[in-house]
This record gives sequence, structure tokens and C-alpha cells, in this order.
Amino acid sequence: MRCPFCNNDDSQVKDSRPTEDNAAIRRRRHCVSCGARFTTFERVQLRELIVVKSDGNKEPFDREKLARSVHISLRKRPVDVEKVERVISGIVRQLESAGESEIPTGMVGQKIMDALHSLDQVAYVRFASVYRDFREASDFEDFIGKLGTTPKVNDDNSLQ
Repeated sequence: MRCPFCNNDDSQVKDSRPTEDNAAIRRRRHCVSCGARFTTFERVQLRELIVVKSDGNKEPFDREKLARSVHISLRKRPVDVEKVERVISGIVRQLESAGESEIPTGMVGQKIMDALHSLDQVAYVRFASVYRDFREASDFEDFIGKLGTTPKVNDDNSLQ
């Protein structure tokens, strides 16, 4: 494994253990050249996925890009990190087992939307605002109205 600090190709594994959800192996490594320590993760990959963009361009599927989108949506939300990792791994497994090696971005976005809808409503709306390209406050109102979870305001201005 190449060292991310000095780019030397020689590193030694010092410790290996499964992740919390047993979906990956976490390896602590030590660079023989510069002495730096770093962590790598080994995951099962069922097939090479290619994402087909809306303009027709294709690029390799990037799990980290998907994870970044989910984490941004969940920023400052009270959701357990392990639960988030299970959701991300579940989305990746669904995409890999879909039977297609080329997947449209719309399918990836919809899988994230579905997962966030059941995980955290605020993160769901945050992601939707970017994914569906909300331009005005009315876009939020329309979307939240379709959720059916709009809080009602009492006569004394308190929320129900």
C-alpha cells in the first residue's frame, strides 16, 4: 500500500480488525520509509460501477463521494455515526446488486433520498434542496408540504 505522506510503495500492517458493522476491515499501517502511520479500509466490491451523469458523461463510482454527500446532509444532526456507515454501506450494496454496471446519477440520488427519509427528516430536506435544485423558499414549502409532517402552529404560536 502506498504511503499517503511520502508515496513510498512499502508499508507494513500493524493491526487489523473488522469495522463495527463487519462490512470492512480496518488496517493500521506503518510506512517503512518515513515512519508515518495511516489507516486503510478493505471492503468487498461486487462489481465495478460506472455512474452515468445527466449529460451522458461517465465516471467511476466513488463511495467516498456518496459518503460525503450523506455526511454533509447530516451535519450537526443527532444521528449515530455507526448508523450512518450502515446506511452508506447499504446504499452501495443496493447499487452493486442492482445487476447493472452502469447506473444513472438519478438512481444514486434516489437511493440516498430514500435512506435519508427514514434516517433523519432534516437531512432528507437538506439533501433534497441540493439534489432537486431548490431555487426559492416556496420550493422548500412545496417539498415539506408533500412530506405530510409539517408542524402545526397553535393559536398561542406554539408548535404541535
